[in-house]
Amino acid sequence: MANQVITVDRKKYATGLFWQPVASGFVARTYARSLAHSVDGKLNLYTDYRAMVGLGSRRVGHHSGMHSAAAEIMDSMTEYSSFLGVFQTGNLFYLVAVRNGIILQDRLFDSEVAARNEYMRLATIPDWAALFAPSSWGAPRAVERSLSDIITGRAPAALRNISMFRVGMAQIAIIALFLLFGVYLFRGPIAQMMSPRPQVSTINPELAAEYKRQIEEKNKELDAAFDIKKVTPPEPLSMPYDNLPNPMTRAQLCYRAIGFLMQPISGWNQTSVECGEEYAVAKLRRDFGTLADFYNVAGDLMPGVFVTENSENALSVRATLPAMDMVASRDERDAATIVRDVYSLFQSIDDDVQIGVVTDNVTNGVESVYLDVVEIAASSKLIPQQFMEIFQEFGGVYMTRCEWDATRRIWNYEVIIYAK
Repeated sequence: MANQVITVDRKKYATGLFWQPVASGFVARTYARSLAHSVDGKLNLYTDYRAMVGLGSRRVGHHSGMHSAAAEIMDSMTEYSSFLGVFQTGNLFYLVAVRNGIILQDRLFDSEVAARNEYMRLATIPDWAALFAPSSWGAPRAVERSLSDIITGRAPAALRNISMFRVGMAQIAIIALFLLFGVYLFRGPIAQMMSPRPQVSTINPELAAEYKRQIEEKNKELDAAFDIKKVTPPEPLSMPYDNLPNPMTRAQLCYRAIGFLMQPISGWNQTSVECGEEYAVAKLRRDFGTLADFYNVAGDLMPGVFVTENSENALSVRATLPAMDMVASRDERDAATIVRDVYSLFQSIDDDVQIGVVTDNVTNGVESVYLDVVEIAASSKLIPQQFMEIFQEFGGVYMTRCEWDATRRIWNYEVIIYAK
């Protein structure tokens, strides 16, 4: 696994933490230990910040006392509850994504192309309050910020050891290894002190020649380590329309996820449920029930979900969407033709629709391609499967978001179509 540590103003910060909201009623360390056992037993460090825990590992360069870079950035951007940013630090690129006060992504890339592809994928999620990216990318609405301007080192989110027993055993093991290494390193002088000094005439010439050969090979390895690495060619452009789920499969998945989160819970009312890129999120408001009533029922009805207590009378319930198979798909019509044909279809069913065209810049750091993307927003009484049948004659279709508004009892949809 790649190193996940950045240096800002000569201080090292941890990136690449595995973040999850703390389940209600759990102590942060206890929840972190349980989460580490279920995800990866090698996650041995944790920090708690704003009702979340972040798990780290010494395998990627983390250590106890190191501060979380994502928490530092959130602490500096309290005016934004949702933001997406990529910040360049040396030859590395650090991506952090925060959605409704929850850290979704916290990752360090050693490849600009990989960082940009992940940024462009997340940027398709609507309603980011702020976007940050290197100015050379030309990302729409994004501004460039320096990590030294937003990381202060004052956020209370330092890594700690999950298991104190492991820390003690690790310290004992390190001391033992250090002693063994010292004995091994100085075994020659110790042996000379314990035995008579050999005469030059008794030295084996074959051993001397082998020792000289090993020294020469080691010198060659050190010389090669300082040679300038060869410039590798850039990776091929990764087009977003080459990785799209089947529109009907995506619609059915969102419909099932929303139904899963809309199960009735006595004393609590679901006000809306949204199906996004990776999660489905339901918002509930208390009627006559209690928090204890909710947890007693929700654990059986909706196993595996994460609950966020927004206030004593409001909750958010989040379920992770399963992965879908991806296919390549792109419409062969230009953007203007697609806009005209979509308007015609909605006029035929006597329904309102909002349509716009944006330009998406795809680059691998060397070459760039500009894509026309048709954005469609509509409210409808049709369920997701029925609504997506409207676009069955188009290619390159992706439903980025659908929401069930339980108060108005209507569906809100956002769809994009990649044009030729």
